[in-house]
Amino acid sequence: MKVEIIPFDPLYSADFKNLNLDWLNKYFRVEPHDDEVLGDPEKYIIEPGGIIFFAREGKRILGTVALMKIEDDVFELTKMAVTPQAQGKRIGHKLMDYALEYAKNQAWTSLILYSNRKLKNAIYIYKKYGFEEIPIEENNPYDRGDIKMILKLS
Repeated sequence: MKVEIIPFDPLYSADFKNLNLDWLNKYFRVEPHDDEVLGDPEKYIIEPGGIIFFAREGKRILGTVALMKIEDDVFELTKMAVTPQAQGKRIGHKLMDYALEYAKNQAWTSLILYSNRKLKNAIYIYKKYGFEEIPIEENNPYDRGDIKMILKLS
């Protein structure tokens, strides 16, 4: 069966939440900011001008990624998660490729992301896609965030 990337549909809100909660609980802990966003992605991501994508195979959601609006042409790449069963099948790469292509087509200037240095594989992949480390603000939105990266799109 073919994996397709689809835009947000409220039908998949629970998948978005559960994929991210599973990932957070595996590596870190769920923070208040996570609870807010995952509990109401339409309010915190879609309505302010962001978008969520899903990787779907048939009727099954395998992964997700969000682009959350920070400024008019600056978005945060966030809430990327893939089901354990689909890991190693390049689903994350497909989501990343699609999100970056989408961002470029919107003529956004840059994408930022927050991560944690212990996620060495993720950092490696971000760098491979052209993200570069920049100074992280002291009061960044995530306690677990100890690295901030940017990808200039234009």
